[in-house]
Amino acid sequence: MYSTDIFAEMVEGRLDALTASRTPATLFAPIAYTLDGGGKRLRPVLLLAAAKAFGLDPEKALGQALGIEVFHNFTLLHDDVMDNADVRRGRPAVHRRWNASAAILSGDAMLTMATQLVAEAPAGMLPEVMRLFNTTAMEVYAGQQLDMDFEDREDVSLEEYIEMIRLKTSVLLACACRMGAMLAGAPEESQRAMYRYGELLGLAFQLQDDLLDTYGDPALFGKEIGGDIINEKKTWLWINAMAREPQRMRQVLDKKLTDYLKIREITEIYDSLSLPGESRRLIGRYTEEAVAALAGVDIPGAAREYFASLARKAAERSN
Repeated sequence: MYSTDIFAEMVEGRLDALTASRTPATLFAPIAYTLDGGGKRLRPVLLLAAAKAFGLDPEKALGQALGIEVFHNFTLLHDDVMDNADVRRGRPAVHRRWNASAAILSGDAMLTMATQLVAEAPAGMLPEVMRLFNTTAMEVYAGQQLDMDFEDREDVSLEEYIEMIRLKTSVLLACACRMGAMLAGAPEESQRAMYRYGELLGLAFQLQDDLLDTYGDPALFGKEIGGDIINEKKTWLWINAMAREPQRMRQVLDKKLTDYLKIREITEIYDSLSLPGESRRLIGRYTEEAVAALAGVDIPGAAREYFASLARKAAERSN
């Protein structure tokens, strides 16, 4: 049976044990707080589902699934420090609840924990598994740096934006899919197909995340709405608006408005250009391309249906 709830429960059951009774509490309390913040556990779920699809007992891939999830949460913890974000998943960010130094050090510890967990792979597969994990980690860091670089640029293209989110978001989803297949001994062609599925799913996922940052319900989304606009993040919405209505956008930015008014006026420009609908169509396209990527992969029908359903639900989510 392919069940997101069952896969997620397997992960939840082990996450608590990673920090239980560990000292010093000043190091491990922020880690426990971060891992207890909820989230969709999409990355470990994908890894476990991929392992099962190719015939491996998911329990045997649990270490790597946990490692991918800890690594993902480490990146969020450090991202919040770099972005000076106040809220994560409806709660104060770690650097707000403790301080920046605690957040940085606990994040460093999480990276090491993640590496230790991924390295629990069978000895014969360890070099290949670690090569995939380390390559992915470096790509994620490059994506985060590009995201920060874009804040100081006015000429970011849509192609550059898509490459940035591919690195910052997609490759970790792709890594989870490929690693699960790899651990199960799937053929190279199938591993590549699983990677492509995760990569396209990640593009749809991040575009939906950007859309929710402006149009989501803060009670469901788990963080303040409009942060991307306040920080003038070069999202798909922002880049399109600047390309199509540069004068209107510049007029709003030159007014030095309060955050509330800035969000409202930029959103009105997005609406006047029908960008939300256009964005949703692009999200739908990437989602269906992700599903199509698995067309030739030799996995059970139930697994194929599961991956298709998971992709569509992730792209249509409200949080």
